[in-house]
Amino acid sequence: MQPLRFTEQFKTLFNLAVGLTESAGADVILLLLEGPADWQRLKKLSGDEKVLVSGGAADELEGARQAGLETVEIDMPGSPIYERLTQSVLEAVADDLLAPGACVVALYSGFDADSLDSVSLISLDEHLNRLTGRDLRQLETRVPLDTLKMVVDLAVEIGREGREGKPVGTLFVVGDARKVLACSRPAGFDPVKGYNRKERTLADVRVREGVKEIAQMDGAIIVSADGTVEAACRYLDCSAAEVTLSKGLGARHWAAAAVSRATNAVAVTVSQTNGTVRIFQSGEVVLRIEPYLRRPMVWKEFEYEPPAVEGKGKAKGDGG
Repeated sequence: MQPLRFTEQFKTLFNLAVGLTESAGADVILLLLEGPADWQRLKKLSGDEKVLVSGGAADELEGARQAGLETVEIDMPGSPIYERLTQSVLEAVADDLLAPGACVVALYSGFDADSLDSVSLISLDEHLNRLTGRDLRQLETRVPLDTLKMVVDLAVEIGREGREGKPVGTLFVVGDARKVLACSRPAGFDPVKGYNRKERTLADVRVREGVKEIAQMDGAIIVSADGTVEAACRYLDCSAAEVTLSKGLGARHWAAAAVSRATNAVAVTVSQTNGTVRIFQSGEVVLRIEPYLRRPMVWKEFEYEPPAVEGKGKAKGDGG
């Protein structure tokens, strides 16, 4: 991996990030790095601004911590930039480094892997306002965060794309699979019955595509904590007597709230009306994601025009 180079372009971009932080009232500058850096120099350059460094190498991040910079470790080599930014922010909230409603100025390699060339203003809006670091850690203990993220990403895709141009509503129940199966019954033909566990894991892209087809059928899809689809087309028998939900939410959401209250599972629904994804825990909605946002945060485009380089035309990039 290439170390961070303190070029004139980087220093100009970093100063713009500092100015944007001050003008927008942002809480932190997030640096998504691909390699090591002169941490003491970076600390000096940041002045009084809070800087959060995100990377995948624990030994390199230890140097950043020793220099007085806060760090987030993510292990997502080869993942798209927005997924790495999203995971960095979620980990920072989970570690209580960021408040759920924080505003972040992010610097990252959007075009050239060897240099930081893009900046975005990220607002953790109302979709994260109800979650605290403690809430996220609780979700992770009841259902592994990787499994939950896989299911939620799949639900967002279903909510945004539908199937064959038509909106699709569905319900996933994740974790505590034995108890969930015990308090449910088949609603009809189970399309995953008879397959071995390796052929039912959501880590396989073919399985995820198959689940999108299953999502059109009636009943809940039961997913174990390790990401295996245990059953589909299940009718949930949990009582909703002590559940209270907002007006306008239908039977699917009541069933999700009821099963999350009766078991240690987390339920994820996709609304057939507008594709909205909701996560239920302990009988309540703890997170709501609108399909057009693709993830639980708002991105605002910020244009940056780097200094002209002799012999080359000006390049323009945006951090959206």
